[in-house]
Amino acid sequence: MPSSGTLPFAFPSLTLATPLGVGRTMMTKRQKQVLDYLREYIDQHGYAPTLEEIGRHFRLASLATVHKHLRNLQRKRLIKRLPHQSRALEVVGPATASRAVTVPLLGRVAAGVPIEPVETPETVTLPEEMLGRGETFALRVSGDSMVGEAILDDDLVVVESRQDAPNGATVVALVRGDATVKKLHRERGRVRLVPANARLAPIVAPAGDVEIRGVVIAVLRRYR
Repeated sequence: MPSSGTLPFAFPSLTLATPLGVGRTMMTKRQKQVLDYLREYIDQHGYAPTLEEIGRHFRLASLATVHKHLRNLQRKRLIKRLPHQSRALEVVGPATASRAVTVPLLGRVAAGVPIEPVETPETVTLPEEMLGRGETFALRVSGDSMVGEAILDDDLVVVESRQDAPNGATVVALVRGDATVKKLHRERGRVRLVPANARLAPIVAPAGDVEIRGVVIAVLRRYR
């Protein structure tokens, strides 16, 4: 579990949250709330709530919004919807699913561009087993410099906060204050940060100009 120490980028009001009892699939905060409500309602009544009951519970004005949340949960295989049956919702999997935690989403990172902090505090929900050994945070990637490592534009990278990393690791590094995600290669007296894109040149800088801020340990992608 991550501790509540200092994170590698000093954006205000971003802290690690407490563990949440959700499943293995990444969910938004609202999706988790809907799933928890479905599970608790079914446990209490023996059957699922209606769409109207879900909407009233969350004060949603439109049933279309309820349908959207249920479709997303169904797509993630967290619930099952049985056709042509009343109250035909079933929560898939055991109630004692693996624990998850939320980590701060600190902003957007791109080659040669400073991290853009998010305007409002955001978090990302992760399975507990995806965490690093130390502080863990997330960044949204801008650009295609790491496509060869299957890190695409708008992906989220999960980063274990570290000040050192082995050669060949995919790292978040600061080069004269600018952040980038690249492969790390140390050479005599200098550091080479190599993109996973043959069209782009590596960043080569004196070792004293490069600060390692973390190692990428996972990539999250939303399929639309």
